[in-house]
Amino acid sequence: MEIVIPEDIITAMKLPRKEVERELKIDLAVILYQRGILSLGKAAKLAGVTKREFLEELAKRKVPRHYTERELEEDVAFARGE
Repeated sequence: MEIVIPEDIITAMKLPRKEVERELKIDLAVILYQRGILSLGKAAKLAGVTKREFLEELAKRKVPRHYTERELEEDVAFARGE
């Protein structure tokens, strides 16, 4: 999937051009996580950062962490190297 953002919107953003894609991915990941659409692991992957970095981003934005049974299973699988 590809999302096309009009050039005038990108130009209007108050971000250095090289940071636009990264920031948009992080913003989208945070929003989808906050709404319960993505798990922590999947949101971190979308953002292109580690889980730890994503948790730091959530804390910086004062977004409460959701910890579901599914996330627990993912964390256990990750800890086991699965």
